[in-house]
Amino acid sequence: MNKKLIVGVFIIAALVVSAVIVFDTVETPPAEPQGLKTFKSMSELDTYVEKGISNPRYGGPVFMKGAANQVAAEGAAQFSETNVQVAGVDEADIVKTDGKYIYLSSENKFLIVNAYPADQMRILSNMSVEGRITGLFIGQDRLVLFEENSFFIKDPPIVGGPAIGRGVMIPNWVNGFHIKVYDTAQKNSPKIVRDILMNGTYMNSRMIDDWVYIVASQSAVVWVEEKNEVVLPAIVSDGKIAQIQVNQIQYSDNGDNSASYTIIISVNIQDQTKEPTMKVMLTGFASTLYASQRNIYVVLPDTGWWSNEGRTVINRISINQGAINIQASGTIPGSILNQYSIDEYENNLRIATTTSIVNQQVSMLSNNVYILNQQLETIGTLEELALGEQIYSARFMGNKGYLVTFKTVDPLFTLDLSNPQAPKVLGKLKIPGYSNYLHPFDANHIIGIGKDTVESKQGDFALYQGVKVSLFNIADVNNPNEVSQLIIGDRGTDSSVLHDPHALLFDSRNGIMVIPILEAKIFPEKYPQGAPPEAYGEYVFQGTYVLHIAATTGITLKGTITHVDDPSIYLQSGYYLYSSSEIQRSIYIDDTLYTISTGKIQANNIDTLNEIATINLS
Repeated sequence: MNKKLIVGVFIIAALVVSAVIVFDTVETPPAEPQGLKTFKSMSELDTYVEKGISNPRYGGPVFMKGAANQVAAEGAAQFSETNVQVAGVDEADIVKTDGKYIYLSSENKFLIVNAYPADQMRILSNMSVEGRITGLFIGQDRLVLFEENSFFIKDPPIVGGPAIGRGVMIPNWVNGFHIKVYDTAQKNSPKIVRDILMNGTYMNSRMIDDWVYIVASQSAVVWVEEKNEVVLPAIVSDGKIAQIQVNQIQYSDNGDNSASYTIIISVNIQDQTKEPTMKVMLTGFASTLYASQRNIYVVLPDTGWWSNEGRTVINRISINQGAINIQASGTIPGSILNQYSIDEYENNLRIATTTSIVNQQVSMLSNNVYILNQQLETIGTLEELALGEQIYSARFMGNKGYLVTFKTVDPLFTLDLSNPQAPKVLGKLKIPGYSNYLHPFDANHIIGIGKDTVESKQGDFALYQGVKVSLFNIADVNNPNEVSQLIIGDRGTDSSVLHDPHALLFDSRNGIMVIPILEAKIFPEKYPQGAPPEAYGEYVFQGTYVLHIAATTGITLKGTITHVDDPSIYLQSGYYLYSSSEIQRSIYIDDTLYTISTGKIQANNIDTLNEIATINLS
């Protein structure tokens, strides 16, 4: 590999600065934090990266193509927040509210809507950016958005100088993203007060108090003039380049040699005088983020994305009022499903994985729960659950854990995690179907949202059917049982909640749950001999199902809401989830339920579901 350094490809291409400065907000890390090392020279980094891109398991060179913070102002006393995993740790989403205003994004636009009271709804601001908005946060008179962007440089500059060597031409296409902070004190005229640019890919983020924490991935190499060139990470913060130095990049021997960075950034959204903080690890491309109020855990697979074999690498980064410190790295067997497979409790990390084991020369799936301390050393193990199945959902609640595995039926496992050194299974329930997402209801109940299934008459598998909502009684943890269920539609019915829990609204005040649904229905007259379980239904509805859930009466349908004005749209070939009428989010402000699509916002009374007002967004 050519041993030259390109200073932030995206940063140079942006052409917004005139000088490069050392990233002086980053302290040199400890010599040997738990499981982590630092590079001593550019030559050492270059050698490590070269091994990473030549590793066959890495797949050869991969290049990047070139809640608690909401305050209602003159608003309602009660309003919904984004459905998040950890209380006090907000997650970016496409819609937010502060009890008076609704803030929403779609593609390259973000809007501020005066939503309360509902009969006076009106758009106050409708602004565009050049790239695509992937999510936003709101704080006190602040809006933060993440904007993915690509830059085409017609005449790419040649970078050179004493620190770099001979001139190197930058590629024409460079991809990156912005972190933009707007002052929204004047709702009809938001003003940008901070703009941070980064090369690479935005992965995920969290917001705690006035601090936003961002995790991004960036390739450590770029293909320039038919050679691999090593890139050191840098960011542009309000027109100034801040560059990481080689001895500030940490790495771990837990996984394979890699050729991509994981970058953690903290930004204060209220105080522009506080410079962003950035820490960098040379890892693989991170896949999952979990955050408590004290730590961020960045998780990545040790082998290919397609395999349940191998290991999962976990990195712990402590956070405190914007301070970031990479503390430890560890590994466990298997792969995780999503962020809900991870949880921090009483200074320990609980994590559920699915792995492949070989038993009598036959490979089969197995499921496990590992408990790790703050040094990410395994202190408790529970392995070989539900052989031949895999995890479809997980939820940790206090000293208990709940897992749903699936192959032909849905076993719901209840776990005792009170002794971190000796986790154990308390009980399990087997029923048809499976849950993709588990949501806490009360101390004795948990809600599962997934699919109903029919076991195949041929072969060892099941055929999924309609969307299934279940209420499980977990008061007797040794004998969990399903006390109520509601099945929506037939085969082909879907809900965005199954892969994005942000789409779920649960109003704990009165037990109302709102779920986006694309409903498919099988018409019996088309199947005189009876519809086979593999038959798909025809689309008949897109909107939200409003459910009432109570421990005593179970799950009942309260009503439905749709933004589709012309039902004939369901007959159009190729209509699936995506249209301007697709309801993507629901929120409540006091006793008003707002449903939001890219086409409009509709306000309904949350008790009667009678329509109050509608505004067109297009």
